[in-house]
Amino acid sequence: MEKERILIVDDEEVIRHSLGDWLRESGYYVETAEDGYKGFQMIKNKEFDLALVDLKMPGIDGMELLKKSCKVRPQLPIVIITAYATVDSAVLAMKHGAVDYVMKPFNCVEISMIIEKILERQRLIKENVRLRKALAKRFQFQDIIGKSPAMAKVFEMIRMVAPTRSTVLITGESGTGKELVARAIHALSPRAEKPFIAAACGAMPETLLEAELFGYEKGAFTGATTSRVGRIQMADTGTLFLDEIGDISAKTQIDLLRFLQEREFRVIGGKTLIQVDIRIIAATNQDIELLVKKGDFREDLYYRLNVITINVPPLRERKGDVRLLVAHLLEQVLLDTGKQISGLSEDAMKAFIDFPWPGNVRQLENALEHAVIIAKSPEIAIGDLPEYLRPQSQVKNVEYGQLPLSDVEKQHIEQVLRFTKYNIKRSAKILGINRVTLYNKMKLYSIIRP
Repeated sequence: MEKERILIVDDEEVIRHSLGDWLRESGYYVETAEDGYKGFQMIKNKEFDLALVDLKMPGIDGMELLKKSCKVRPQLPIVIITAYATVDSAVLAMKHGAVDYVMKPFNCVEISMIIEKILERQRLIKENVRLRKALAKRFQFQDIIGKSPAMAKVFEMIRMVAPTRSTVLITGESGTGKELVARAIHALSPRAEKPFIAAACGAMPETLLEAELFGYEKGAFTGATTSRVGRIQMADTGTLFLDEIGDISAKTQIDLLRFLQEREFRVIGGKTLIQVDIRIIAATNQDIELLVKKGDFREDLYYRLNVITINVPPLRERKGDVRLLVAHLLEQVLLDTGKQISGLSEDAMKAFIDFPWPGNVRQLENALEHAVIIAKSPEIAIGDLPEYLRPQSQVKNVEYGQLPLSDVEKQHIEQVLRFTKYNIKRSAKILGINRVTLYNKMKLYSIIRP
């Protein structure tokens, strides 16, 4: 087993030598630095499992070194050692990221126990990361996590359609991972080395969407001071992903239908027909057949898009994947935040598994990020979760499992809106949907914003 690496930063030579020798005899690999500048260079350029840093040093003192080190090595545990201990300095050191605070003169046996406790925690964190990676790799398919029968069907469909040129329509609720499915199809197709271009159709007004898709010539409309290549042309020889296709206007539907039939188009303000070789993958969180019946979506366009359909199941129908997703997403959140979290308590994990997740995987990821940021201990507790996930915040005397899905979704949206004081942008982020979708759902459920 490789020795764990400890750095001692102290301007007192006797401390560096005596403590260093003691720790080497205890089986650790030890390096020393006589000042804060050298200590920071070593932390920046080498890997250590722990750093022992003196508070009072000339030049860069221990507090400054602590702050600088937390930026370049956020996961490195640092213990502050000093002969000038005060409550204020201890609080400040912990606030800036120190894991412990030791006063001089110290007993080598005592400090060894502190070091062993910290390193044991580091070992657990590393082991959890290793296990999470192994687990994710086993149940990962082109960045999509899942082992449930429902996801196995999705993976099989991806394998079947990827080698073909067929147009694919991906259906599923917001936040289920429809774009990941589209990217997986592209990655496994003969076009894998060619462009994958995505267009979020629901997030743009009609005129802007047409300009984004088809491009425009200089002077084509007010504000067009330069020419611009559209996303259709960008995707030539590759794949064009049209997200939220159910939200496009009637005029854009006609233009898109004409392009799908002819595989050629004109940029806005242009005269020349441009031909492209692209594969179309579309996605929607709406019931397109219902939109067709209501006259809001062209039937001929629907049949052009609906050559092959892949339905991505909501998270509530794949409960067995929640632990896998939490393990996978936790690793990503920890990398982004630099925090050291070993995992979730059983109560917290149960709350994640039992919740119906109207916003699906995107909402789960946001909830996990919230919990990591709030957590004050190495393990996420039930109290670290967003308020809407905690049992006491649920509607009194009502079990989610006894309600129709529409009622659950309405209740949850209302809870999140109340929690954010009806801040639409923040509520949409927590729910894992965009603002347009949130406004549509508020209208559907007659939720009035005060």
